[in-house]
Amino acid sequence: MKRPKLITVSGPTAIGKTSFAVALAKHLGCPILSSDARQFFKEMQIGTAVPTADEQQGVKHHFIQHKSIHDPYSVGNFEKDAIALLDTLFETFDVVILVGGSNLYTDAVVHGLDTFPDVSEAIATMWQNAFKTKGLVHLQDELKRLDPAYFEVVDTQNHVRLLRALSVCTASGKPYSSFLGQPKKLRSFETVSIELTMNREKLYERINTRVDMMIENGLLAEAKTLVPYKNLNALQTVGYRELLPYFDGKQSLEKSIENIKTNTRRFAKRQLTWLRNHPVMFKLPYNSAIDKELLETLGLEKRI
Repeated sequence: MKRPKLITVSGPTAIGKTSFAVALAKHLGCPILSSDARQFFKEMQIGTAVPTADEQQGVKHHFIQHKSIHDPYSVGNFEKDAIALLDTLFETFDVVILVGGSNLYTDAVVHGLDTFPDVSEAIATMWQNAFKTKGLVHLQDELKRLDPAYFEVVDTQNHVRLLRALSVCTASGKPYSSFLGQPKKLRSFETVSIELTMNREKLYERINTRVDMMIENGLLAEAKTLVPYKNLNALQTVGYRELLPYFDGKQSLEKSIENIKTNTRRFAKRQLTWLRNHPVMFKLPYNSAIDKELLETLGLEKRI
């Protein structure tokens, strides 16, 4: 029996994954699942570039703004929910698209999650106290010392991920990265993996332009409403955390916007590092046309 197909669309932030996925979905007559962890939260729209109704072009999207920033939602939760939804969708569709820039979340759906040793409460508390007393830079320095490989790909501004990795390093006596890449889970579907590519200089120009558009579209007002919740994990997101010093009167707006652009470019660089270490089946230019030739190359066929 022919297995259904999951098409994954990956690439760095601002490259145009959404528009490509929507165009492909319209040709194939299928829905889209988002694996962008920043777009899960209903209170965060502008700064996370959630596709508007116009941008979705009538294509059904799942896992967009379906959670509140007050609801803990892990990659493990997402894997479970996404697999359950795919089981249902594949009863109707023989192909579904998964698109997003959170590569760990995409990988969890395709291959399953790696397992890690248990971390005692004492170890977790030790690192939490270190963060409270010595700050983020201390965590970054310690992770770079204990696990330089993971340091290269992790979001070094996300203290939650740093704390997790450092706790595992301490509990196991091994680098966090040594637990990555374990045997993959068997899935009921086939995967067709696509990465969109673009010249680095052009990508950075697009990032800068998109940040300016976010500011014009009301990012400041959106972020200001979230200041009371600045300690939540969801708010440790590029585009929001850089504005906190501005709201506190400690930094100019111009500097805060510059920091958003800088950190978004750094985020894109980490995404590219991940993708370089996780090869895909097809690399396509960001502006590839969805035509018969491309569909044949991907082993697909137009449905509608």
